[in-house]
Amino acid sequence: MANFFPRWTNWIPLKLVICGIITVCGLTAATWYYATPKYTKIGYEPVQPVPFPHDIHVSQLGMDCRYCHSFVEMAAQSNVPNTQTCMNCHTQVQKDNPKLEPVRASWKTGNPVEWVWIYRTVDYVYYNHAAHVNRGISCFSCHGPVNHMSTVYLAKPHSMAWCLDCHRHPENFLRPDDQVFNLDWKPDDVKPAEFVAKYGQPHDAREDFSKKKKLTQSEIGQTLKEHWNINPPTNCQGCHR
Repeated sequence: MANFFPRWTNWIPLKLVICGIITVCGLTAATWYYATPKYTKIGYEPVQPVPFPHDIHVSQLGMDCRYCHSFVEMAAQSNVPNTQTCMNCHTQVQKDNPKLEPVRASWKTGNPVEWVWIYRTVDYVYYNHAAHVNRGISCFSCHGPVNHMSTVYLAKPHSMAWCLDCHRHPENFLRPDDQVFNLDWKPDDVKPAEFVAKYGQPHDAREDFSKKKKLTQSEIGQTLKEHWNINPPTNCQGCHR
């Protein structure tokens, strides 16, 4: 009796298995790569009860980050401004602007403005703002160009891998301590002679940094890393205490 199915159909089960394996592997790889904070969190831009344009307050008016986020140099957790801080100006400036009604209501009732948190570290992760900003890590490194944002959005993933990149190579992010809150700072702004006079240079440097026209981020960062003896933890206990 002749075979009902052609001979080539004998390979169909094997082909289906191979295609299934490839499909599962592809989906797993795509999920592993794309289902991360880099793709799921960056760009998050919630509507706040009061529109606060950082670009106007910081870039145009010259306000320092620390005027509103006053605990950032002293505490592990930075703070959002309280109503008193807002009303220091807005009892006189745009005091009748309807957009500021939630602030005025907060001032009258004593209830805080219900700001929507954008960056919020989960409970099982320990992060100390003061330890970072007092050792050359700028607000820009973690929060992006906030001084140019009309509406603040989540600019960095704050994932474990992202944090470890900095802890393993802090020289790529360190800057002089007097430039931590200057979000427009760039390595080209550094004057080599003045920098070396204040911070020195790496012990294994092969040339005199003070005589260079410009310093790179790596040269600046390596100098500060040695000057401040920075050695961030890369083990689990560093953040999961």
